Amino acid sequence: MTKFQLILTGIFVLCIVAGAAAFALFRGSSTSTQLPAITIWGTLPSATVDQFIANVNSSLSTAVSVTYVQVDEASFNQAFVQAIAKGQGPDAILIPQEMILANEPEILPIPYTVLPERTFLDTYIQEADLYLRSDGIDALPFSVDPLVMYWNRDTFNAAGIASVGTAAKPIAWSTLASYAPKINLEDTNSNIQKSLIALGQFSNIDNAREIFGSILMQAGNPVTLRASDNSVYSAIGNGQFQGLNSANAATSFFTRFSNPTDVYYSWNASLPDSQTFFLDGNLATYFGFASELATIRTKNPNLNFDVAPFPQATGEKTEVTYGRMYGFSLVKSSAKSAAAYTILQNFITPSALAQWSTLATLPPVRNDMITQGTTDPYMTMFYKAALVSEDWLDPNPQGTATIFQNMVESIESGAATETTAVQNASGQINGEISGN
Repeated sequence: MTKFQLILTGIFVLCIVAGAAAFALFRGSSTSTQLPAITIWGTLPSATVDQFIANVNSSLSTAVSVTYVQVDEASFNQAFVQAIAKGQGPDAILIPQEMILANEPEILPIPYTVLPERTFLDTYIQEADLYLRSDGIDALPFSVDPLVMYWNRDTFNAAGIASVGTAAKPIAWSTLASYAPKINLEDTNSNIQKSLIALGQFSNIDNAREIFGSILMQAGNPVTLRASDNSVYSAIGNGQFQGLNSANAATSFFTRFSNPTDVYYSWNASLPDSQTFFLDGNLATYFGFASELATIRTKNPNLNFDVAPFPQATGEKTEVTYGRMYGFSLVKSSAKSAAAYTILQNFITPSALAQWSTLATLPPVRNDMITQGTTDPYMTMFYKAALVSEDWLDPNPQGTATIFQNMVESIESGAATETTAVQNASGQINGEISGN
């Protein structure tokens, strides 16, 4: 063999060895009793996650050694990058889907040779599709917290309205908005005393980013999309999805509720935050996450409320609500990726996820578990909401919330037309992505 052939042969052998190593890394031995200890960083409460890990370990023949470290969501990205730079990073992370894009450079995708895309699609709810890349999977779905509508039964009963939607048939936005004249109440100085709905502002509406994003997605306008080369770009105002018209329509609808001259007028910046107003019995509907159920019960045990699906766009056949999904991601810099992947399998089995669902009072992320149903009246709503949950790849959730707020406020103030505001927002989101 010539020298050139020897070099080529050597490179070829190295590639084979590297490929075999990578394959073995993910295959791991699920029956291994020599798994090393791993560390997981996450933003979920440590008390709940630690209890979950203990519960899972109690069902295993050989317990796994996992240290969970809760990191504040606001400081997670910076702390994560700094720890990796110092060689002190975790072996896996457990973060909401909206934080995936910012941390993707440090995530090790799971190859489709290990977890086939078809298996993934069949197993998990639709929102989990956001974890799919052309070269693998960013995270193993673990939990989902969907946006729902809490409603004051006393207020609606007094107005002669018995129901605001069922799991089988969510109420349409147009129908809900039509109740404004029956429920809204102002004093002699035109100050809002009771309100049907908190929309049209960002400063004092809890979950405003998620609510407005849901309305955008219901209008057929995804906020961002992933291209075939794995890059991400803004889809707001994108003509491919009738984006400009749909984004304009969503923004126009949202702002009607803060326009004093509109029949829908129900909200303004002088009111308390929406959750407080609801807890005080002055807001008929509150758009909150399933995880807020316990908080609402605790803060006002006497509040007569129920849960209904998030309202849907009139005439649309596809239901959409926002869902905050959490997943386990492997960390590229970890020397224990094989062990981490093997250990994480124990946390995403149906039995393990059932334990998490009970602990967190949240619906499961697996289709087969949702299909089995539940007899709990609140969880019935949460299960349905999980199936229609959606989200987007967000470069910076706080930045996106500010962009949405500026878009809405520029329209309300007359500083920009709907078209200009939407186009500006799209450019700003792309700016957040490029600066990520």
